[in-house]
Amino acid sequence: MTNADAVPADDVAQTLASIHTESGASLLTLVEASPVLLVFLRHFGCSFCRQAISDVADLKGELDKRGVRPVFVHLGTPERARPFFDYYGIGNVERVSDPEAKIYQLSMFALPRMHPALTLLQPSVWLGWLKGALFKHGIGAIKEDGHQMQGIFFLKGPKIVRQFRYKTIADEPNYLKLVA
Repeated sequence: MTNADAVPADDVAQTLASIHTESGASLLTLVEASPVLLVFLRHFGCSFCRQAISDVADLKGELDKRGVRPVFVHLGTPERARPFFDYYGIGNVERVSDPEAKIYQLSMFALPRMHPALTLLQPSVWLGWLKGALFKHGIGAIKEDGHQMQGIFFLKGPKIVRQFRYKTIADEPNYLKLVA
């Protein structure tokens, strides 16, 4: 049983209704209109978070065909986030700014925090950088919470259908399998 399974559907709906994107739409309104791929990022200096934005941008056409709306949750301000999404060509994607990581810590998501040394010293992270994340997407200053782990949740209505919880910051989720 996942944490999401332990949360009653009414509580999930109420929680989603309380979360608003930068455009003002509630997550509940979005998930009632179409399935949502909810992507939680770590920080904008993270090569792998930039890779996630790039991956979703590359899959945007396929996600559109499947009727799935990507929504990103990030730890920065809207002003800080905008250039990263614009750079990858998805500046109009719905985003939720959560600088205090309150949404990350909700029981239905419960994304952990890890010490940066534990995340950066893992061989899979170095391998991910060598495979191209570092060279393709760069690395920048940590202006958001470098301890926060990322995650991905596929929602249909007020229900989490599938989820991907990162074990390392370099994990490579299969986005299309998540939304299948």
